[in-house]
Amino acid sequence: MNIDNFREYCLRKPGTTEEFPFDNETLVFKVMGKMYALSGLKSWEEGEPRINLKCNPKYAQELRGEYPESILPGWHMNKHHWNTVVLNGEISFNQLQGFIDHSYDLIVNSLTKKLKEQLKSLD
Repeated sequence: MNIDNFREYCLRKPGTTEEFPFDNETLVFKVMGKMYALSGLKSWEEGEPRINLKCNPKYAQELRGEYPESILPGWHMNKHHWNTVVLNGEISFNQLQGFIDHSYDLIVNSLTKKLKEQLKSLD
């Protein structure tokens, strides 16, 4: 897994944009203006990549219990709703894709009816 794989996977999702809203270091992916994934570029450069993803609170707790070295409470985020996924080899690319999908779907499901309609028109 490298940052290009992560970036390409996120950008394939309908309505996704990439931005640097906080600084020149934190890459953020949004769907219809709502954040669902972010990662510091410095962590990739240092060989310790981490990705913050939105997660259902109950599922977040389960994942943290199952992968205590790889899935942590969201760094600088609401720890109830966000996980930090440490890409240390324990989490496969397929699992990461599932976590990204889950985060994206949580945001899409929370969109207003108007934004959901706009998103559907982008397909």
